[in-house]
Amino acid sequence: MPYPGPVTDSHVHLWDPARFRYPWLASVPALAHAHDLPAYTASLAGFPVTRRVFVQCECDPAQARDEALWAAGQPEIHAVVAYAPLELGLACHPDLTALSHHPKIVGIRRNLQGEPDPAFCLRPDFVAGVRALAAHRFTFDLCLLPAQLPAATELARLCPEVTFILDHLGKPALRTGLLDPWRDDLRAFASLPNVFAKVSGLATETGSPGWTYPDLQPCLDHAVACFGWSRLLFGSDWPVVNLAGGVGRWLDAISTFTASATPAERLGFFHHNANRAYRLPA
Repeated sequence: MPYPGPVTDSHVHLWDPARFRYPWLASVPALAHAHDLPAYTASLAGFPVTRRVFVQCECDPAQARDEALWAAGQPEIHAVVAYAPLELGLACHPDLTALSHHPKIVGIRRNLQGEPDPAFCLRPDFVAGVRALAAHRFTFDLCLLPAQLPAATELARLCPEVTFILDHLGKPALRTGLLDPWRDDLRAFASLPNVFAKVSGLATETGSPGWTYPDLQPCLDHAVACFGWSRLLFGSDWPVVNLAGGVGRWLDAISTFTASATPAERLGFFHHNANRAYRLPA
């Protein structure tokens, strides 16, 4: 039975290459055009999304603050996860202070997946930058590859006052099906009390628009075993999900995934957990 709502979509991207520069789009021509809220709404028509969390889209860092304010200025966006140069350590305070003046900006994402050093996030200045988030009550979204997950776990252990939200379940290697040591590393990450994880982006990680639910099921079942239903968040990862068959197929998979959950667990997964993680009003 389809979930009747309400839904907080914890992972939404919007971009307009005519407004901001996105260097990475040059290598993804299928996405290299504007993706706006009307297109998002049309793609998820019939799905009861009541809140949307915008996540920064790797625009030119010089434009990142303007991107966050642009997203926060849209009434249909209820929370914003912005970019900040946390590797600057305490020198990132001006950026964090400026972002904290907007009530919709609730968290920071400094993308790690492109860093060749798996322990980049454990460099002293980066740790200091993440610790600085606590003073502004900002969360930290972790976008990383499986090899970077152990270092991110140590980072979360070093910063217990910060809430960490793992994007896309840490991007397990669904293209190859080699899920170890990701399984053990995810379990270690989930053992910490200050962490959540997003069930998002997995279709894209298969590398194929022809994926089926059994391709995802081992990762999804393991996520529930590690986090329970109370610390998993639903995310569409729109429009990146369009690279892997579209959001409709993803919603069908999520409906299958949550079929065994209780009504209270489904309500948490689709709505309450994201609001709790990002400290949104009830």
